[in-house]
Amino acid sequence: MVKIVADRERCAGSGMCALTAPAYFDQDDEDGLVLLLADEAGDDAGEVADAVQLCPAAALGFA
Repeated sequence: MVKIVADRERCAGSGMCALTAPAYFDQDDEDGLVLLLADEAGDDAGEVADAVQLCPAAALGFA
């Protein structure tokens, strides 16, 4: 398992993470910023890695 981190202060609210890995990321209904739905990536860590790479604000990563 790989730990996922999301920095809401860096988030620009583009939603790429929620589109790319909806099991792990969503957007807050109030401010549109990233919501982390799971803090560890399992067998589908590649999907999360794609979301990390696509984030225009570099608000996502692995710890």
